[in-house]
Amino acid sequence: MSALASINPLRPVLLAAARSPRLEKTVAGMGMTRKLVDRFVAGESESAAVAAVHDILASGRFATVDYLGEDTTDPAQADATVDAYLSLLRSYATLTASLDAPRPLEVSLKLSALGQALPVDGEKIALDNAHRIATAAAKVGAWVTVDAEDHTTTDSTLSTVRALREDFPTLGTVLQAYLHRTEQDCRELSGVGSRIRLCKGAYKEPASVAFQKPADVDASYARCLKVLMDGDGYPMVASHDPVMIDAALRFARATGRSVDDYEFQMLFGIRAGEQQRLVADGEHLRVYVPYGTAWYGYFMRRLAERPANLMFFMRSLASNN
Repeated sequence: MSALASINPLRPVLLAAARSPRLEKTVAGMGMTRKLVDRFVAGESESAAVAAVHDILASGRFATVDYLGEDTTDPAQADATVDAYLSLLRSYATLTASLDAPRPLEVSLKLSALGQALPVDGEKIALDNAHRIATAAAKVGAWVTVDAEDHTTTDSTLSTVRALREDFPTLGTVLQAYLHRTEQDCRELSGVGSRIRLCKGAYKEPASVAFQKPADVDASYARCLKVLMDGDGYPMVASHDPVMIDAALRFARATGRSVDDYEFQMLFGIRAGEQQRLVADGEHLRVYVPYGTAWYGYFMRRLAERPANLMFFMRSLASNN
């Protein structure tokens, strides 16, 4: 059964809560929250993220690291985010010498954390900041992927991705299968050398732009995945859903792709056993590793994705009362 077939009935509420400053203050102030966040977030410091990456690499998996933050409206905060990535990439330099392609080390960027939402020249500022990070990543042999956010940013984000690809042809981007537009975006963006991370989507979106029923999202994901596997790029299958993992393996075999021509991706702290099973079967598996103090929105979206995550949270609440 599809993971989304057992969709969390509180998903809309939790996704709305993910953007509530008042609720963020409440949740962050709960004494037991830190323990729960540690399940999904590697830590608040760069050293914690690097330690997590070291363990992931030692297990035969790959890693992509996200310095948490989004919807930045302060230029100084955007600059601080850039500095955090540049520092992280300097730490990467000590790990890359013995690593082979496909590149086991990557960073994931949210353009809204790099200034995309600034009221004056936000898109240009985000492009310039992403270019600085991509330049530093190229020097240490790491990949870069631009994350997707809510649908209002999609046109701006993909425009920036196209601009960045002029200098960095292997720059990756994320497409979200629950958006009606995504199948066509897959066709347009999956050319030679491109990398597309396909996920189902984690934001609260209206029916006018996004599929609402889990079965419709699953069907869209499968269609988009086939487009990517039939294309000339490098598909990155970001899913914990066994149905989609099996579909990816079938499509890869049908198109004659080797294990070096695609990869699976899963989130830090989720389905670790399945991650190791895929690696043991000879597949490439990349772990999405978030870190930083701005963990609240990411944490709430993880609770919204699966009933099991929410139940874990609620049981922990009960045990601390």
